[in-house]
Amino acid sequence: MFEGLSIFVVVLLVVVLLAIFQGIRVIPQGSNWTVERFGRYTKTLQPGLNLIVPFIDRIGAKLNMMEQVLDIPSQEVITRDNAMVEVNGVAFYQVLDAAKAAYEVSGLENAIVNLTLTNIRTVMGSMDLDELLSKRDEINQRLITVVDQATHPWGVKVTRIEIRDINPPRDLVDSMARQMKAEREKRARILEAEGVRAAEILRAEGQKQATVLEAEGRKEAAFRDAEARERAAEAEAKATQMVSDAIATGNIQAINYFVATKYVDALSELASAPNQKVLMMPVDATSILGAVGGIAELTRAAFGGDGDGRPAPRGGQRPVGTGAEASAPRRRSTGAVPQVSSPMQGGPTTPSSGPATE
Repeated sequence: MFEGLSIFVVVLLVVVLLAIFQGIRVIPQGSNWTVERFGRYTKTLQPGLNLIVPFIDRIGAKLNMMEQVLDIPSQEVITRDNAMVEVNGVAFYQVLDAAKAAYEVSGLENAIVNLTLTNIRTVMGSMDLDELLSKRDEINQRLITVVDQATHPWGVKVTRIEIRDINPPRDLVDSMARQMKAEREKRARILEAEGVRAAEILRAEGQKQATVLEAEGRKEAAFRDAEARERAAEAEAKATQMVSDAIATGNIQAINYFVATKYVDALSELASAPNQKVLMMPVDATSILGAVGGIAELTRAAFGGDGDGRPAPRGGQRPVGTGAEASAPRRRSTGAVPQVSSPMQGGPTTPSSGPATE
């Protein structure tokens, strides 16, 4: 009897241990398990320690609740402008409702992949090749909107879809390369032309300013020259007036001095000409000497007569002396300088060969 009781206790203990083993479930973090009772979904086990009815409930589906990535295989897509391109990408999704993901769709990952491939063909087939290559963000946004809406009844959230590669055919790639090269050459030529245009404008503005400044300089110089000529004319008029006054008062030496200086200045200009090596003088040289003589007479009249300290007589006549000095013969000059007459008097000029006596 005791032997049969011992066997029963052992069996009961084994059954209890099996029940405990079957009823306790430890769910790892990031996973949800569905529970089925007689083949029907009853509840979802969350991460941690969970209890189920042994031998009645069983675990249905074990779902990963973390975000997962799916590789979208390559496929050929015909664009709106009939260009054939090869496209692949990746998709990111997360299971939000384990029961729907387990029982609303069969083969969740395969369903998401095929749904994404179909929408890639739809979205990219409605665009030109240039848009396809330049608007990846727009393509990704349109894909995620469509795929997420389609997978929402499955308890899945599609978080991201990225187009990884867009590979046109080789001949099309070569054509695009030539087009890009031509476009860049066009832009380079345009930029070069704009640079030349800007340089020409700056150069023209600089020449304009230089011309204006040069004209202003000529204007200022002409104004100064006119003013100088005006002052010279006034001085000449004043000198002429003084000479006229002197002639009117009977001083003929003034006009002699005036004519002589003009005569000598004219000869100086002729002699100083750079292309004049031999000076032909169509004038009487004695007139020059006469002019010099006129200047000498005028100098003696202004600074003391004949150079011996006595005042010069007015009208060219000497005062008559008294005594022996007046009656004695008087030497005019003993030097080598010839004595000439005034050119206005028209007399010949004769150098003196010795001491002259009156």
